[in-house]
Amino acid sequence: MTRSRIVATAQIDEIAISILSKIAPVETSPGTDEQTLLGFCDRTIAFVSRGTGAVTAGIIDKSRELKVIGRTGAGFDTVDIDAATRCKIPVVIAPVGGFAVAEGVLAILLCLIKQLRECDAIVRTGNWDKRFGMATGDMTGHTVGIIGFGRIGSHLARLLKPFELTILAYDPYLTADQIEERGADPVELEELLSRSDYVSLHMPLNDETRGMISAKRIDMMKQGAILINAARGDLMESLDILADALDSGQLSALGLDVFPGEPPDASHRLFKDPRCLCAPHVVGSSKMAMERISRSMATDMVAVLEGGRPTHCVNPEVFA
Repeated sequence: MTRSRIVATAQIDEIAISILSKIAPVETSPGTDEQTLLGFCDRTIAFVSRGTGAVTAGIIDKSRELKVIGRTGAGFDTVDIDAATRCKIPVVIAPVGGFAVAEGVLAILLCLIKQLRECDAIVRTGNWDKRFGMATGDMTGHTVGIIGFGRIGSHLARLLKPFELTILAYDPYLTADQIEERGADPVELEELLSRSDYVSLHMPLNDETRGMISAKRIDMMKQGAILINAARGDLMESLDILADALDSGQLSALGLDVFPGEPPDASHRLFKDPRCLCAPHVVGSSKMAMERISRSMATDMVAVLEGGRPTHCVNPEVFA
């Protein structure tokens, strides 16, 4: 008799494996491309989508025994939600690690404003007197614009509160009162871009937000602004427009944890610019965050597999 299995598109934490393996053995796909994942459809009762491993409509339709799909985090753009809903398959997410992303964004912002990498290089290269010709930036007295004011964006606002600055927020899914209650001044996107010294992206990726940071919108920003994206890479139109903005001085610095197409092409000219600080999509992967995410996701997936209801589900209508 063939055994059921649970398949992860990339390596997942031991906590998740220990919880899920009580239901069925957990296997890890050797690749994240659709063709490889299609080879795992037989006998699979659950998919865990991590990283770039997408659970497409083709995979869902071919997985006849599929009961649930789990995502290691709050985003779900790597799962075909329409196909999962059509097949009555719950998609479980784990929106419990946003604090780590907010902390990471604050760290990137401070590093760029205070020019910590440049300061470190001055000491290491023995150019001590170069310090007399530099002046780092400030948080105090400046304006931060947060695009997307859900769990992560509003947590970032709380972290920024002790600094003496203005916090603006744009989120079309919230009312002005809700934004104010979460600690920011509600504004439209164009006003946020034109007023903010520092802009951080926290929108989900969907058809409405894909490519929202275009060359035209960057031109709306303050000359010399700093842009940070730790949400989704495809919120940005391309790497080219970011490199152009640094070249022209429209942006003075850039912090990226995500990229349009991952991994990005490391030979792109953007990555030769020292004003661009990069991370490989890891600012939300702190030890505590991953433990919470893994436990939440796996527990909710087991709940579905045992006939119950999950706590965090993208398409709860499948239970109707």
